[in-house]
Amino acid sequence: VVLLLDMDGVGLIVWSLAVCVVIVCVLLVNTDLFLTKPQQSALDTLASADLRTTTGEERSFKALTLWEDTGAVIMARCVNFCGFIFCALCFEASELSSLRPQLDAFGVPLYAVVKENIGTEIQNFRAYFNGEIFLDEKKCFYGCKQRKMSRLGLLRVGVWQNILRVWTQGYVGNKRGEGFILGGLYVIGPGCQGILKEHQEMEFGDKADLRSVLEAVRKVEKAE
Repeated sequence: VVLLLDMDGVGLIVWSLAVCVVIVCVLLVNTDLFLTKPQQSALDTLASADLRTTTGEERSFKALTLWEDTGAVIMARCVNFCGFIFCALCFEASELSSLRPQLDAFGVPLYAVVKENIGTEIQNFRAYFNGEIFLDEKKCFYGCKQRKMSRLGLLRVGVWQNILRVWTQGYVGNKRGEGFILGGLYVIGPGCQGILKEHQEMEFGDKADLRSVLEAVRKVEKAE
């Protein structure tokens, strides 16, 4: 009887320790300790990036041509997220596309770059994004230091807040993909004006503030 009581006590201690470990892990995941800090991108690196078209006759070109004369707003994202993470991406693309009338008024085009073209991923994304989409296989637009968020990122409160926000808007994701690489958004002026705004994604669903995007677009100076 004493032995059974001792075993029950040991089992209770083990379960208590396991629960404590889980709680500590969840708390740590929700801090910024394990987030890779983004580094500011260099305009030359972005300008020399080799991009490829995703519609019509395939061609390659230097990214500089996207903003050389008019400036540009460029969204860099992975489109092979699964489930509700893809929802967040679609919601962000839809929100950014809602700025298209204002961007057209300023004469600033809207583009997206993706890191790969597998199956119907780009076609699915195109339904939510009102702009041309290009392929950036070398991931030049994903930061000087490529950043990823593992599956543990799904334990972050901020991620689930983003998921809940887009789910209530009626966005439904697919069931495929991994999409752990974090992206960003750029507002780039023409010529040598430089990067007017750079937003590097810190966690799944972390999107740029639309008002700050428009503020940066207003600073675009057209090339003569």
